[in-house]
Amino acid sequence: MTPYKRKTYWNQPTMTWWERAYLPEILRGLAITSGVFLRNMGRWISGKKGALTTYYPEETRADYAPINRGKHVLTQRPDGKPQCIACNMCATVCPAKVIEIEAGFDPTDLAHPKFPLRFEIDYSRCIFCGLCVEACPEDAIRMAKQVPNLPSQDRHDMWLTLDEMLTWQPQSDVAKPYPAAPGTAQERPPGEPS
Repeated sequence: MTPYKRKTYWNQPTMTWWERAYLPEILRGLAITSGVFLRNMGRWISGKKGALTTYYPEETRADYAPINRGKHVLTQRPDGKPQCIACNMCATVCPAKVIEIEAGFDPTDLAHPKFPLRFEIDYSRCIFCGLCVEACPEDAIRMAKQVPNLPSQDRHDMWLTLDEMLTWQPQSDVAKPYPAAPGTAQERPPGEPS
């Protein structure tokens, strides 16, 4: 049996004799690591904050991006109901399949008779990708900048429900406003007496 011969490539990198010695590279890595450690230790001893350490939960990070994807929030109609029409597009596009929606029917609402009876997100599996926000045709779901308090002893505590999404930082400035109910002052043409 012939011994295995590894395939060679035309652009295969070659190491110099300095890199093959390994010891100089190890010493260089140790020098960088020791320098960072001693600099942070000196700052800690002098009372300054050395490393970029956040003492959670007393402190929150100030360097979050302005478009950080955090906790999910449902926007509201002017009457306080959720803007969501239970179309299930967010649940369909979710790669982790963590959104569960149960639709209800309201025959008195002519514009959008469907509404969510149950809207839940499982934060134990959510990857915070933001695809649910992008998929929503009604601008009903958003992600606030704040990060949810995820650590928990019980997985059932990590389910975000409809009530929490509506009442935690309520938002009603939707990009696609919900139409006014028939017969309200907003729907009457200008100039007509109220």
